[in-house]
Amino acid sequence: MNKQQLNVTLSIPIPEDMVLIKKVELEALQQDRLIGVYWTMGDLENRIGKKQVWIKDNILYPQKFKRQLDVSQGGFVYYPKAKGEKWSFLASKMSRFLEDNFYLIFSK
Repeated sequence: MNKQQLNVTLSIPIPEDMVLIKKVELEALQQDRLIGVYWTMGDLENRIGKKQVWIKDNILYPQKFKRQLDVSQGGFVYYPKAKGEKWSFLASKMSRFLEDNFYLIFSK
């Protein structure tokens, strides 16, 4: 059976207010804008759409993650040590952690 094939050259204009970049470059730019930014627990809740209790139970306190996250163990999350202290998350690294561990966090 012979297959017919049609080769087409197509030009698609790109508006002047837009640019095309590689996906890898886009991801790097998104990470760069988080460098030096710290999230609060509220920021993290908004980011992943879950409440604080869920975040603590499923991300922050399980030992499989806490060893990696806790700033006292070289991580990027400040775990409050006294009542009234606030959580603090290094946004660039927390964002990457969430991306890299999505399947572990949400697969139960």
